[in-house]
Amino acid sequence: MHNKTNFRASLAPHLPYKFKDCHSIPYAEAYALQKELFQTAIEQKQRGEAPKNTLLFCEHEPVFTLGKHGKESNLLLPEEALHAKGISLHHIDRGGDITYHGPGQITGYPIFDLEQFGMGIKQYIYTLEQCIIDVLRVNGIHGKRLEGATGVWIEPNTPRARKICAIGVHSSRYVTLHGFALNVFTDLSYFSWINPCGFTNKGVTSIAQEMGKPTTMELVKQQVEEAFHRHFFQAYKQKHDKASIEI
Repeated sequence: MHNKTNFRASLAPHLPYKFKDCHSIPYAEAYALQKELFQTAIEQKQRGEAPKNTLLFCEHEPVFTLGKHGKESNLLLPEEALHAKGISLHHIDRGGDITYHGPGQITGYPIFDLEQFGMGIKQYIYTLEQCIIDVLRVNGIHGKRLEGATGVWIEPNTPRARKICAIGVHSSRYVTLHGFALNVFTDLSYFSWINPCGFTNKGVTSIAQEMGKPTTMELVKQQVEEAFHRHFFQAYKQKHDKASIEI
């Protein structure tokens, strides 16, 4: 297990998830950590226990990940050429098509038991999107949703539509795996070697490219965690307040 940073309680110690910033971590190692936490949560639910929830922030080496329903044709280079460029390809069990992870990107993995938050998968994805939209807003960027496509977009219904945050999740027994990838200082040239998320007529962008003033990775991470705290604490509180009233 990756031990660069110890798990710690999130911004509120009573919030039912723990947060870990893994910093720079190989994709395969982060995936193994996710799967370990996910499997533990599933086993806890099977025993009738409330699973422990975890939010991971990671930054990876250049990789492409292809979802379980993704099309190989959306990778525009042969795998040999990818290896020559130092890029690896991972076939994984999330929804969505192909996307890129790399330096300068916050890749967030919530391993959450959605029943504790009173959410179904659609509301969960909507909440992930809202967290990112809130972060963009405080940075002077107007992020929006695009009907029929998960993630967060800039000018989504125009010829200049460009994605700033990809979202792809997997769930079992209402426990989630995978999450979001927010481009902060990402080298966007890597996206030219794929059809991001299967789209051939839409672009990609980053916070650095959209902002008119400088920011830092640490500040954006803090903003994202604050947004998670706000939305998921509210959902958890509403769920448990309602349960208390019903009792």
